[in-house]
Amino acid sequence: MAEQTVTVGVGALSIEDVIAVARGGAKVAISDESKHEMALSRAVIDHLADDTVPHYGISTGFGALASTSIPKEQRAQLQKSLIRSHAAGAGPEVEREVVRGLLVLRLSTLCTGRTGVRPETAQVYADMLNAGITPVVYEYGSLGCSGDLAPLAACALVAMGEGEARNADGLKIGGGEALRAAGITPVDLKEKEGLALVNGTDGMLGMLCMAITDLRLLLKTADVAAAMSVEGMLGNDRVFAADLQALRPHRGQGDSAANIARMLKDSGLIEAGRPGSTVRVQDAYSLRCTPQVHGAARDTVEYAASVAGVELASAIDNPCVTLDGRVESNGNFHGAPLAYVLDFLAIPTADVASISERRTDRFLDVARNRGLPAFLAGDPGVDSGFMIAQYTAAGIVSEMKRNAVPASVDSIPSSAMQEDHVSMGWAAARKLRRSIPAFARVLAVELLCSCRSFDFRKPYRPGAAGAAGYRVVRQYANEIGPDVRDTWTTPQIEGVAEAILSGEVLAAAESAVGALK
Repeated sequence: MAEQTVTVGVGALSIEDVIAVARGGAKVAISDESKHEMALSRAVIDHLADDTVPHYGISTGFGALASTSIPKEQRAQLQKSLIRSHAAGAGPEVEREVVRGLLVLRLSTLCTGRTGVRPETAQVYADMLNAGITPVVYEYGSLGCSGDLAPLAACALVAMGEGEARNADGLKIGGGEALRAAGITPVDLKEKEGLALVNGTDGMLGMLCMAITDLRLLLKTADVAAAMSVEGMLGNDRVFAADLQALRPHRGQGDSAANIARMLKDSGLIEAGRPGSTVRVQDAYSLRCTPQVHGAARDTVEYAASVAGVELASAIDNPCVTLDGRVESNGNFHGAPLAYVLDFLAIPTADVASISERRTDRFLDVARNRGLPAFLAGDPGVDSGFMIAQYTAAGIVSEMKRNAVPASVDSIPSSAMQEDHVSMGWAAARKLRRSIPAFARVLAVELLCSCRSFDFRKPYRPGAAGAAGYRVVRQYANEIGPDVRDTWTTPQIEGVAEAILSGEVLAAAESAVGALK
């Protein structure tokens, strides 16, 4: 299979492009049109650099030092000092995919031709990506305004041949050593270029693109888990009927209900709960209201995707070179649009995990689980079944709720009150990233419970999707019965969570009933 190459040009990258580079290791190429536009805007900067009138970012200091004029012979040092001083991150190292996403998005803005950088400076970023060089970026240092300063400065430092990087093999080495090994000449920054390399929302945007991608997968998988729980609880499938959902026509709700209804079709377990047996007129909210909750989460993700789409089509820098050749200061680097949706996404992520945990809890309680043994144990009393697995899910959900507290309302002024209102969008992105694998673990516990309920419900059988999901789960957890004792639970949870995050669970369900919405 040919290696994928993403062309970075004047126009917008897609979310899929970002993911291909960040996670898939795709190569990048700069379009000829972009090189032309960068050369034109660079000519504007070179002209202003010779002007006797000070121009911000070209012949002045930065931030609160914007009124300080810098002599021409010191401007190269100005750019280097900017990068070195701004590379002030601390804490744990940020994930490789986040840094690669940040790099390709900064490259995308450079390639719009609106920043004034030289084509050869942008090429160094492309070369680093193609060589698998990942600058070492640390957790703390961005307030989301002016963009992601410290993370972007750490990347620019490596482009200068300084700082730290991980090579294609993951080994941490000096930035200069990494470039030399790859045959890349470090960039010698000219007027304004240092500023253009750090004034961006690229870290926030990259993590938003990844969250959207992950949540689209996880929310479909949550529909699979919910459908299997409805089966395991002998639930009522009539509430998912299309005509009932059409009475409240939110798109996400309708799609989620359609998914669940399709997966419950021809389920022997659903038939076992129909009138004439022990059917209930109404199931609990955690079963009956699943489309309303999952659907609202889906709609939130698509709203976030619309914001990401605008940001992907944006040229974020300060100052910027306008299409008519002016160089103007602006506030486009402020991360509020991204910070708000990153915070917003943490709310439905926590809430969908919460409703999943409630379905798990119902499975374990003999007063509510419709004839299943206590805690789904093979021999309750001797065995504890999934008692503590539910504790694990509950503890994770509790943390996810704390991560849903917004970061974007917590502005802390900086830069001697020049940057007196900041977005905290990077912090919003970081806490959302923690919630996504947590969500998968909560769904994993629910799937383990539903599959164990299938064992106890025999001879009744789940539908095709439930059976397919069962087969995936059984790769990580053995079938249970009265003669089967408790086994170590942690590997079961982690194994199923990995199957969820990799898309294996969803793929299995879709192979049985077709693509889900």
